[in-house]
Amino acid sequence: MENEGLQPPAAPARELRRRTALLGIGAVAGIGAVDVGAFAYVSGRVTPDRLTPGRLADGFETVFGKHPGFRRNHAKGVSVAGEFVAGGAGAAVSEAVVFEEGRRTPVTGRFSLSGGVPDVADATKTVRGMALRFDLPDGEQWRTAMVNLPVFQDRTPQGFYDRMLAFRAVPDTGEPDPEKKAAFLAEHPETVRAMKLAKKHPPTSGFADSTFNSLNAFHFTNSSGSSVPVRWSMVALQPVRAAAKGPIGRNELFETLIGALTDGPLRWRLMLTIGSPEDPVDDATTPWPDSRRKLDAGVLTLTAVHTGASGNARDINFDPTVLPRGIKASSDPLLSARSSVYAQSFARRTGEPDRTGTVKVAGKRDD
Repeated sequence: MENEGLQPPAAPARELRRRTALLGIGAVAGIGAVDVGAFAYVSGRVTPDRLTPGRLADGFETVFGKHPGFRRNHAKGVSVAGEFVAGGAGAAVSEAVVFEEGRRTPVTGRFSLSGGVPDVADATKTVRGMALRFDLPDGEQWRTAMVNLPVFQDRTPQGFYDRMLAFRAVPDTGEPDPEKKAAFLAEHPETVRAMKLAKKHPPTSGFADSTFNSLNAFHFTNSSGSSVPVRWSMVALQPVRAAAKGPIGRNELFETLIGALTDGPLRWRLMLTIGSPEDPVDDATTPWPDSRRKLDAGVLTLTAVHTGASGNARDINFDPTVLPRGIKASSDPLLSARSSVYAQSFARRTGEPDRTGTVKVAGKRDD
């Protein structure tokens, strides 16, 4: 049964969650993540008017309300588990052991919907997320948080923050204020272009047939010391079906995913796109040409689904700058922002009363 979290957890539980938060933040700081100071540098010197990780996290709460114990974004989700089997092609561009031919790497993941409301109704147009943690030998990890968009809609953290507030639904209409929305778009042509591109890639029927993209660029270095810019995608191996045109059930996307995983494994192919020197690595709103070299790095197979209880993906901070040897973050300003804000969200929710989630999984306990 879901813990409503109306009362603070008992002292031992609070202490466990405090230790978990410290471990999570420590992992972010200790495995090569970009810290809060780097985000402050990207955003400018810290002043009351500057965007900080705390202000950005507060922005999510302003738009979506406060939901203690849940992620500030992608609040609604379920945990999954499986493994990644490398085909060997990725070793040509990265020395990361995850790409060694035949390597089987345990994976813990989470499917989610964007937004900070944990019981929001499913909708086919809502951005879908796939977050993964690859557990490598010697304590190394690779964490990645992807979405089903072809490009990101904002080039900078400030642009993301301003768009979130400008597109906030007003109570009277349930839609954004048209004047604020128009003013934002007039100042951000890169967002207009990204939104038009997204419309050319309509959503599929659900999580299982969605392709998920890293959006940000990273630098891969192979065993010879050669480095190349890379973006990656998890391409669904399930048959792709068009999304429903009308409204769907409140939890239909998740229920369909859970049913599919109950019937058998689901698979995605990890495709690495190799950038050329002229391709931007600091602008996630700009796609790279389709002609760029691609490598089939292996297959992700998911075999289990779990509720949002302790001990699975609920307690993972899917910071995309937690990277193994052979992969480094690029100069994309969104990466430092994501790292810092994810840490802020993680620290807040792990210090709040336990919440397990709103999506039920048959045969699974929530506590």
